Amino acid sequence: MTVVAGPGPVRKTIQLTAFSPDAARALAGPAWLADRRVAAAEAFAASPKPDTSAEEWRYSLIDELDLDRYSPSSEFGDAPMPRLDVEPAAMVRCVNGHVVAVDIDAEVAAAGVHVGILSEHPAAAERLGAVSSEAGDYFTLLNDAFAEEPILVDIPDGVIVDRPIVITHHAAGEGSAAFPRLVVRVGENAQADILDQHTSNDTESILMCPVVELDVAPAGRLGYLKVQEQGAGTWQFGSVLARADRDATIKAATAAFGGAYARTRADTRLVGQGAHGDLMAVYFGEDTQTLDFRTYQDHVAPDTTSNLLYKGVLAGKARSIYTGLIRVRPEARGTNAYQTNRNLKLSDEAWAESVPNLEIENNDVRCSHASTVNPVDEDQRFYLESRGVPTGEAERLIVAGFLDEVLQAVPLPSAAPALRLAVAAKLTRQRQSETEASEES
Repeated sequence: MTVVAGPGPVRKTIQLTAFSPDAARALAGPAWLADRRVAAAEAFAASPKPDTSAEEWRYSLIDELDLDRYSPSSEFGDAPMPRLDVEPAAMVRCVNGHVVAVDIDAEVAAAGVHVGILSEHPAAAERLGAVSSEAGDYFTLLNDAFAEEPILVDIPDGVIVDRPIVITHHAAGEGSAAFPRLVVRVGENAQADILDQHTSNDTESILMCPVVELDVAPAGRLGYLKVQEQGAGTWQFGSVLARADRDATIKAATAAFGGAYARTRADTRLVGQGAHGDLMAVYFGEDTQTLDFRTYQDHVAPDTTSNLLYKGVLAGKARSIYTGLIRVRPEARGTNAYQTNRNLKLSDEAWAESVPNLEIENNDVRCSHASTVNPVDEDQRFYLESRGVPTGEAERLIVAGFLDEVLQAVPLPSAAPALRLAVAAKLTRQRQSETEASEES
């Protein structure tokens, strides 16, 4: 291992085969974590790379991924700060999977809440992989092997954290591969809200493979919001894996605006009677972006409910892919599950694929799914323009109204204004691109 040191940022590059078991073993950490990494790297090496012949990867760009372009590295430096209207209860800031700062309110820490490096928690080995072991895939293995400093948020039984806990993950460095890992456990009758921000340098070619595990104990309540604003050269293969026990509630949302190709797999397993999941996403693709989502609503126990709403906007030549599955197990009588994906196209060249699915193994259920792909409603546009609203502003109002159903329901209301600003910025750039293209022609 070579460490290049000097004033300013320090970059550490592993000079071994990029994703080999030896490279995984070279990472710092306790013996149990090293053994886990090596086992994952060996399993990864033995796994065939997925391709579009598999239904799970149909419509994706997986065939264009060249892992040889990337290598694990850490670059220490600054990262964008999240935009919130309230002071967070705790914050962890990471760059390329390395923790650069931890700040936790003294009263929150005194209540027994752990926010920080996972390996420093006495139950670290038990927490890591508790959820992902039942929902892993090719890129989860890669994360297991090369997550340098997994983060743990652990809320003890009965503790209510009334302000958001913020985690930021930034990736930097041409050809870097970053493997952020966040594990959240909410104890029995406890409550917390998490803002998880993912960013990367705009002009660099970067691979990000984040994995998030959300584990909610009986009667626990968790709000989770992932904001993905990665750079235009970043490829992401991420997973958000959740498990809700008896009478637990998970509200999990994704806001996806960045990346060249960004795929997020969201698995929600309702394993305890009376568990509930609200799952939502808002996304906006522009230029040649591809935003890819695959969701699983897995009803294992009786009397469980889930409600999924994914809404996205596509401009330019952007593409979106949504594939969802509601699965009702034989024991899951009384299930109520709903799945909706709606897409709004702002240009003729934009493209959306939406494939909702049901797999039901019990007759005593209520399940439905729906999907739409539509251009802007010309009647709505005409109505606004006929009342003096300029075309660009009319489009902004239509898009804002279309997405607001999700933005009003995100688990952290204090983050919603920043999300609305991100949508507005996307629209502004799109109008500028259209104007420039028109002038050139």
